[in-house]
Amino acid sequence: MNRDLKLVVDNSFKKKENKLFFEKKELKNILDLYAKMVSKGSWKDYGLHISSKRVSFSVFKNAAENAVYNISKNFKPSNKNLKYLITDNRNRIIKNSDNLEKLLKDIDWKKI
Repeated sequence: MNRDLKLVVDNSFKKKENKLFFEKKELKNILDLYAKMVSKGSWKDYGLHISSKRVSFSVFKNAAENAVYNISKNFKPSNKNLKYLITDNRNRIIKNSDNLEKLLKDIDWKKI
């Protein structure tokens, strides 16, 4: 009786993953900005919010307050310019783009 063993690998988890977080480069750009703003004394704390529709990096001036800004990545934007957003504490869009690095560099954080 010849019984061959077969190794079955389930790769379905890779398909479901769909990058439901910031990619490494995106997170590095955000954390570089965060470090710069902390060293200037403008930002004090941060938080992350993850859902099936978006991931957000929330910035706080004080840990006891609401987020001052949210830097968000939409996973299924209605148009390409809504892929990355910077919103205020009332969830109003301050600036949006399809390129996170450009979005973070083009905004004057002192004026908003």
